[in-house]
Amino acid sequence: MEKLIKYWDKKYYSAYPDNWDNVLFRKLVLNHLSADKKMLDLGAGAGILPQMDFSKEAKFVCGVDLDKRVLNNPFLNEAKVASAECLPYPDQSFDLVACNNVLEHLPNPAAAFKEVRRVLKDGGVFLIKTPNKFHYVPIFARLTPHRFHKFYNKMRGRDEADTFPVLYRANSRNKINYYAKEAGFIVERLESIEGRPEYLRINCFTYALGIIYERILNSCNLLNGFKVLLTATLRKK
Repeated sequence: MEKLIKYWDKKYYSAYPDNWDNVLFRKLVLNHLSADKKMLDLGAGAGILPQMDFSKEAKFVCGVDLDKRVLNNPFLNEAKVASAECLPYPDQSFDLVACNNVLEHLPNPAAAFKEVRRVLKDGGVFLIKTPNKFHYVPIFARLTPHRFHKFYNKMRGRDEADTFPVLYRANSRNKINYYAKEAGFIVERLESIEGRPEYLRINCFTYALGIIYERILNSCNLLNGFKVLLTATLRKK
């Protein structure tokens, strides 16, 4: 069974490394980052994703999170325990704000978008990666209790402490467009992506279903609204 999964990995997804979504987001951030820029990692967490280490790519990297483990995040020059809705920084502090798998947890996305715009310099960018609530993974997540999410992620090798409650209040193309424009951002790019079906790489049967789903969605642009991942590039006017 494991051999067949690896065979399908090679046959269908040879261009997809492990953590391909985070690799993709890192490339997006690097496209906008340079050694003279100051960035904020919004929802930086404990620093468990090497793809979110921009300490050698930026002039200064700050991070905020409600999780106190952010204070020991090795990728940050400065860390603060704070919410996205009330950022502890003056106006126009950053050239770039990166938000990786955080939107789905926000209780008040409108306030968070406005705060991000406030702390960005004129012309600064807000980069987002988040799951699409209309994909089968978030749909299933909304139908199951948080304790099941912890159990499932533990089976996949993820620490229970890194599994947080999800709300999905800004997790669609329409919602991102809405909150961005309400806050005063220009939406430069909003992309829907369906890649290797990570959550169904449990066994051959589930993986086969995931491959079929991915092939169908990537065959027709009309199905973009059901792809797993949303990435956005928003610019402050």
